[in-house]
Order: sequence, then structure tokens, then C-alpha cells
Amino acid sequence: MKVLNLQCSHGHGFEGWFASNDEFETQLAGGLVECPLCGAKEITKMLAAPRLNLGAGKEAPASQSQPQDAGQQHGRWLRAVRELIASTEDVGERFADEARKIHYGEVKERGIRGKATREESEALAEEGIAVMQIAVPASLKEPLQ
Repeated sequence: MKVLNLQCSHGHGFEGWFASNDEFETQLAGGLVECPLCGAKEITKMLAAPRLNLGAGKEAPASQSQPQDAGQQHGRWLRAVRELIASTEDVGERFADEARKIHYGEVKERGIRGKATREESEALAEEGIAVMQIAVPASLKEPLQ
């Protein structure tokens, strides 16, 4: 079994387990490997330290600060994204137009989400309209079972 440290194009790091490096490459080429956080399929291997079995070692000193468990962090992130989805209106491809209408007082202010090109996002920022890019996994866009 081959354990690989992987990263998506959005910078999310995660671990993948494969029968071999060839199996990883085959699955990657087939579009079967995706980020568990955002669903991105642009995945790269990260550098990983080799495991050296040097026998019994010294016990690692206790850390003063306890790092957050990755599962807890992921869970908090998923809850925040679900809350964002529940409290905003999906305007889809009309995002830039709707954001402008809200900003200039043409329509009632409300929370919106949708899709915008990089150029549209940059134009909105130049007009003083704050936008935030958030990768939302496709599974969160559908009703939960």
C-alpha cells in the first residue's frame, strides 16, 4: 500500500492510499482522484519525509499547544459552508450583475453566492465590491440524505 500526501489546485492538503504509484497515476489520469474538501481534480503529489524504522526511539516531548485534529477542522469548515449555503441566495452566473445591483442600491441588500470569472471578480473589486472565492464541494450543493 502506498500512502501519498496530495494537494489540490486550491491548496487543500490530504492523504491518498493507493496500491502502487502506477495505480495513483492511472486513477489521476482517469479523473478518479479529487480533493475531499472542494472536489477539484487538479491534484499534485507533495513531498513526504521517508519513514525510517530505526527501532525504539525517545518519546517525543509533549507539546505545549495541542494542534487541532484535522477531522475537527474539516467538520467546522463543512458546518460553516452549509450555513453559508443556507443563508444566501444562489444567483448562479448572474453573480457579478446582482452584486453590482446590491452595491449600488438598485435592489434590496441580501447575501448572495454564485459564479464569476476572474475578470468579473477583479472588476467588482475595482468598483469597491468585496467578493470572496470559496470552494464548495458539489456534494454540499445537493440536499443531504
